[in-house]
Formats: sequence, structure tokens, C-alpha cells
Amino acid sequence: MAALHRIKNLGLKAIGTLGVGLMLAGCIETNTASQGPKVNTSKPVVVGLMVPSGSGNAQTELLANSLISAAKLAIAEMGDVKIDMRIYATGGDANQAAAAAQRAANEGAKILVGPLFAQAANAAGTAVVGNGINVLSFSNNPDIAGGNVFILGDTFANTADRVVGYAAAQGKKSVAALVKADAAGTVAAAAVERAAKNNGASYVGAAKYQLTAESAVAAVSATKSLLAQTGATTLVLDADAAGALPVFAQLLPESGISSANTQFISLTRWDKTSPDVRATPGIQGALFALNDTSSTASFNQRYSAAYGNNPHLLAGKAYDGMRAVGTLLQTGSRDALTRKQLTRNAGFTGANGIFRLRADGTNQRALAVATFREGKVIVIDPAPRSFGGAGF
Repeated sequence: MAALHRIKNLGLKAIGTLGVGLMLAGCIETNTASQGPKVNTSKPVVVGLMVPSGSGNAQTELLANSLISAAKLAIAEMGDVKIDMRIYATGGDANQAAAAAQRAANEGAKILVGPLFAQAANAAGTAVVGNGINVLSFSNNPDIAGGNVFILGDTFANTADRVVGYAAAQGKKSVAALVKADAAGTVAAAAVERAAKNNGASYVGAAKYQLTAESAVAAVSATKSLLAQTGATTLVLDADAAGALPVFAQLLPESGISSANTQFISLTRWDKTSPDVRATPGIQGALFALNDTSSTASFNQRYSAAYGNNPHLLAGKAYDGMRAVGTLLQTGSRDALTRKQLTRNAGFTGANGIFRLRADGTNQRALAVATFREGKVIVIDPAPRSFGGAGF
């Protein structure tokens, strides 16, 4: 019963951690399409960096500072690019973000990098759509993507397509899901269903849970029934280390659902869980996605060398946004920051590997597939280094 006790005590902590996805989420209307402004690359191009400073929350301030540092690093590493980066505080608030975005436009910004939270990003995009300015938000919420708003955050859709696709190639072609009974869980289940369809597998449905011991037990029972009735050989979970994963790592194998008979797949970073959970016998062989490990290690080292501390987990998104802008400005084209150029097929080199922006405002990132072997994280299929090859 240790795991059950743990989920009760971690209730608020888990909701707070899992809530990061929801703070970046929410049903927000998208904007009218914007092609983007003309730029003169012979002179410094004003780029507005929108960060959640001014909220009064110490953790958010640290995050904002890390985003700023990462963006500066991207500019410094590109050398000859002419970017006049100006910082705009949003306080994590939609109204403040809209005002800041309009101020950036009035001050000559040709593109915005950020904000972080979905409502703030949507508000910023709406504020400057009439100015023809595109927004590269740090959000991971696909609901706000589209029009002049692009998202740089990691999405369930990208992760599901990569890992479900890998499993399907190994013959695991009947897929079920176990997801939270909330908006994020609905997005996760939809991502799994699409990934199955995209990769020639069948999706049989989802069991759902809430962050309580009673709900977790009931969800395990429902999952067992779903697998038995459908014959599904793959189970995709959205549970993470701060939430229900420790519980499911115990209860699923105890109910007879383990890696011996079911391919576990995670939509979250299971490598971030504790050593005792990673070593749980029943989840050895589980599959989960990682960023390009060598690219991430290199970025972390360069950031630490420049600033004397480690980057925030989300800092790479600011690096990516500024790197994309700089790469396009280096072409010398007056149309460098238009939608057509932002969505170029070749993509960009980011902090955690290659990525590209899609026409629908979402993104595609190169991901590695990893597993647990005797509690150790092992990469079994490295992240692609170019688009169009294996892994895409």
C-alpha cells in the first residue's frame, strides 16, 4: 500500500506539476493567418522576447531569467546575425501580454518569441495580427496554434507519433491508452489515436483516472478489462514521475499487466522518475521519448559555461525560437520572417536537436526512443539528425 499512500500525499504536488501542461493549455481561439512583415537584414532587426517576468513568483522569475539567457546565447552563437532583442514582461497574464505585444509592435518588432502560457500567447498573437507579426510561443498547447501563432513546446502528438510509430514497426499494432480524466488527458488520448492511425496500428480506446488512490485502483481494473476485451498489446500512459506513475508502476504489474505481456509506452519523460521506480520489474522494457541526448548535453554545457549555472528545463525553447529567427535572417531575404520561411521543410537546429514548424502552427521535433533495462535508461533508437529519414 506504500504507493497508494504516496499518491494521497502527493496530491497537490502532483496536480501542480502536472498542471504545467494545463497552464500551457486551455481552449483558446486561433488567429487570422499572417504572412509576416518585410525586414531589412542589413540593419538590426527588432525581435521581441516575451517572458513571464513580473508575476511575483520566485520560480517564474528564475524561469524568465533562464529564457532570456538562452535567447542571448542563441544570438551570440550565430555571430553575424543582426538582432536587436528587446525584452517584454508579461507577468504570465493575458492582458499584460497583449499590451506588451502591442508595445513591441509599436517599437518596431518584426516577430515575437514567447510568451509561455497559452492564454498569454493567444492574447499576444491577437494583439499583433493586424501588424502582420508572427509569434513563436513557448506554449505546448495545440489549441492556440494557427494563424500568426506557432508553438515551440513539446506536444503529445509529436511524442505519440514517434514512440507509437516505433512500437508499431516492431509489430505492436493494437494500442490502448490510460490517461487522466481531464482536458490534458483528452488531448493525450486523441494524440495516441492519431499516432496509431498514422502508423498502421489500431486504437481500441482509453481508460481514465484521477489523482486519487481510489481512482487509480479503478483505472487499473478498467485497463485490465479493456486489454482483455480488445487483445491490445500496447498501453500508452500519460502518467509522469510527479503524479501517478509510481502508483501504476506498482499496481499494473500486480494486476497482471506488465512488460512481460504488454508494451508500455509513455507520453512523458519517465527517465525523470526516481531510481526505485525506474527499477520496478514490471516496467522494464517500457518505451518513452527523449530529446536528442547529445544536442541537449551540448546545449547544457554551453549554457553553463556562459552563465555559471544550469538552464531551466524550458530554456531551450527560447534558444530555439531565437535560433530560428536568426537562421532565417542570415538568408538576407526581406521575406525571412514570413509564414512560408518559418515553416520551411528543412527546419532548424535547436537546443535539443532539430525541429520544424508546421503550417498548422504546431511543431515537429526529432526525438530518440529510450527504454529501461535493469533500471537504467538506454537509448534504443537515436533521434534523427535530418528530416525525411527514419524516425519521421
